Amino acid sequence: MSQTSRNTINLEDAKVVEHKCYSDQQYVLRLYAPLTAKEAMPGNFIHLQCDHSIPMRRPMSIMRAEPDKGFIDILYKVHGEGTELLSKKCQGDRLNLLGPIGVPFKSTGYRKLPLLLGGGVGIPPMVFLAEHIKNNHKNCKPLLIAGSEISFPFQVTPSKIMVDGLPDGVIASMPLMEDWGIPSRLTSKQGYTGCYDGFVTDLAKIWLDTLDPERLQQVEIFSCGPTIMLEAVAKLAHKYHLPCQVSLEEYMACAVGGCAGCTVMVNTESGQAMKRVCVDGPVFEAGTVFPQ
Repeated sequence: MSQTSRNTINLEDAKVVEHKCYSDQQYVLRLYAPLTAKEAMPGNFIHLQCDHSIPMRRPMSIMRAEPDKGFIDILYKVHGEGTELLSKKCQGDRLNLLGPIGVPFKSTGYRKLPLLLGGGVGIPPMVFLAEHIKNNHKNCKPLLIAGSEISFPFQVTPSKIMVDGLPDGVIASMPLMEDWGIPSRLTSKQGYTGCYDGFVTDLAKIWLDTLDPERLQQVEIFSCGPTIMLEAVAKLAHKYHLPCQVSLEEYMACAVGGCAGCTVMVNTESGQAMKRVCVDGPVFEAGTVFPQ
C-alpha cells in the first residue's frame, strides 16, 4: 500500500528482494519500491525505517534504480542500532520508506569527460550517475575514481579498460563498471593491491595534469563523500577551472525539510543563506558551499 507525500516524495512499503553482506559489515540491499524506482535520479536518497521498533528513519543514498522492474539498490554500513537491525532483514520483509528525496545531480548538458569522485558511502551516488550517463549520453566518457579506507563492498578486479595518464600498477577497479565498459580506479591508504596509495583527489590531479587544454575543458566533476573530501574536490575543481557538483552528507531527522536540522551555509546570488541539505540539496554547486 502506497501514497504520495510532498509532491514527488512517496510513502511506500518496500519489499526486501535481496540482501548481500560484504566485509566490514557492509551490505547491499535491493528493495522492490516501484514508485521510488520510477522517479529516482542520481543524487536522490530515501529515508528508510530500519525496523518497526525504531521510529527514527535513516537517510540512504540510492545506488541504482531499475524503473522497469521497480527495484532500487542501497549500499550501507552497519553503524548503530538502526543499521544493525536493518542488516537482519531477509527476503520478503517489508520496510517503510520515503523517497525519492532531494535535488539530484544534473541530468543533461554534460561535458564529454565527466569525472566522478566517490568516497566511502559516497560511492553509491556515483554508481547511479555513471549508469545514467551510460544509458542516456552515449557521447560522454565518464571516469570513476572511488576511495575507501576499509575494504571495498565488492570484489576488486584488475581493470581491462586502459586509462591514459594514470600511474602504472593502478589497475584495481569496480566489477560493475567493468561490465558497463566504464573505466574506474580505486584509491586507499591501506595498501590494497592495485589501488592508488592516496586520496581520490590525488589520483584525479595526476590524471588532470596529463590533459591538454582542449581536453581539460571537456571535463566536469561530480562528487559525493565526507565533507573533508568534498572540500578537497572543490579546491581541485577551482584549480583547474572546472564546473563541479557535490552531494553533501549530513545527519537528518525528518529528511523532508521540516526540522531544519541539516542546514549548511551556502552562497547565493543575494548573499549567504542557510539551506537544508535534504530538500535544497543534497547536491549543490561546489563553489557555493566551499568558496575558494
